[in-house]
Amino acid sequence: MAKRRAYSNDGLGPTIERLMAETGLTYRALAEKTKLSAGYLNHIVHGNRPVPSNEVLERIAKAFDVKAEHFREYRIRAITDKLEQMPELIDRLYKRLG
Repeated sequence: MAKRRAYSNDGLGPTIERLMAETGLTYRALAEKTKLSAGYLNHIVHGNRPVPSNEVLERIAKAFDVKAEHFREYRIRAITDKLEQMPELIDRLYKRLG
């Protein structure tokens, strides 16, 4: 198997689907490892539920033997949390993007 990337550039659903394909985990097996329901996991993958909490993302990451940071949504939250503590950086970044 090829070396797994540290970070996924895809959204949560496609990333989980890719990890399931790479590891051979089914929704039921993933549910057992994460203590979440297979139906809930299916809804997350197909975008029928909002992005789960970081705690849930950490459980899913652990099931796939990746860091939670593998998920783009987890990284975005970390960046957002830091930006909320640094309003001057928000303004500088906003100006640079505009």
